[in-house]
Amino acid sequence: MINGIIGRKLGMTQVYAADGSVSPVTVIKAGPCVVVQRKTATTDGYEAVQLCLVEEKPVRRINKPMRGHFEKAGLPPARILREFRVEPSADGTQVGDKVLVDQFIEGDLIDVIGTTKGRGFAGSVKRHHFHGGGGSHGSMMHRAPGSIGGSSYPSRVWPGTRMAGHLGTDRRTLKNLTVVRVVADKHLLLVQGAVPGPNGGFVLIKKKARR
Repeated sequence: MINGIIGRKLGMTQVYAADGSVSPVTVIKAGPCVVVQRKTATTDGYEAVQLCLVEEKPVRRINKPMRGHFEKAGLPPARILREFRVEPSADGTQVGDKVLVDQFIEGDLIDVIGTTKGRGFAGSVKRHHFHGGGGSHGSMMHRAPGSIGGSSYPSRVWPGTRMAGHLGTDRRTLKNLTVVRVVADKHLLLVQGAVPGPNGGFVLIKKKARR
């Protein structure tokens, strides 16, 4: 069984419970997905399935290797391809099988993997949450990082020193998020809390084993 699906983050809203309490949720359009390739331990060294996300607009541009990959599976080309590990017992999975959002139910715990928003070049205060210097008495160290290495020892800058640089576009995983609602006919999944990435960004959703 494939305990995962590819989705696209639509945005955030809120859901009211029967007792009147409100919960912030992220709306994800999860699927529909199709199995493009079945990988086995004998042929590939591990057990996995390769899924593609079926989008509303067909793909117009595709290179020759990917075109041949989809023609071998007998499927129309797609932009988004991701792999999900499966157990060796999942031999019933075949190329062309559909993976839908109805595999989730309310109350399921899931892990959501996404790419954070790109913020470009950022200083040390914004990037690493440095406290900053004093704001008065002519300190001139309001948002400067301060010393990054001693002159006598070690006479160099240690690798990994936190400094200004590129911020964002990192792969992040949020674990144990709760499924609040499933709208199967519209392929929608409402997840409690926030999910990494901008609106329109693609995410991977993996279902955890029920306790």
